[in-house]
Amino acid sequence: MFESVLVANRGEIARRIIRTVQRMGLRAIAVYSEADADLPFVTEADEAILLGPANPAQSYLDAEKVLRAARESGAQAIHPGYGFFSENAAFARAVTEAGIVWIGPSPEAIERMGDKINARNLMEEAGVPVAAGTRTPVTDLEQAVAAAEEIGYPLMVKTAGGGGGIGMGVAHDAEGLAKAFEQ
Repeated sequence: MFESVLVANRGEIARRIIRTVQRMGLRAIAVYSEADADLPFVTEADEAILLGPANPAQSYLDAEKVLRAARESGAQAIHPGYGFFSENAAFARAVTEAGIVWIGPSPEAIERMGDKINARNLMEEAGVPVAAGTRTPVTDLEQAVAAAEEIGYPLMVKTAGGGGGIGMGVAHDAEGLAKAFEQ
């Protein structure tokens, strides 16, 4: 087991993880951007490390800065929360290669599940019930209409590489499918 966890996230997500880590008797280490310096998760952590400017790309999403914070604080594990690095296989791999425990799915699992078509097919092959859908990417509206005729309406239109609900739409008919597909 480890004694300290760096929480690579912000706001309410970080607060929840920090509370849980502390309830487990472990040291909780927060990272924060300049814009978040006064937020509760920063003061509630046992230690807090400034990553950089408000722009997440220059703070929370800068893998080198997060790994440096983990090394400097002596963090033995990193918890990504959700969003940010939680589905980033390269970051998960970098954490484990640095000798730090990654609290989350393995990099291989993240890679396999990141492509939503691949993930759906893997689940179907494993016998998990899945909604009707395509086994290969639909690249144009003509293919989408043909698939919809086979599957039936209403249906969900989702980007294969999307995340967090971005790129999802509901189509109740061909007109709605055209709009959802274009989005």
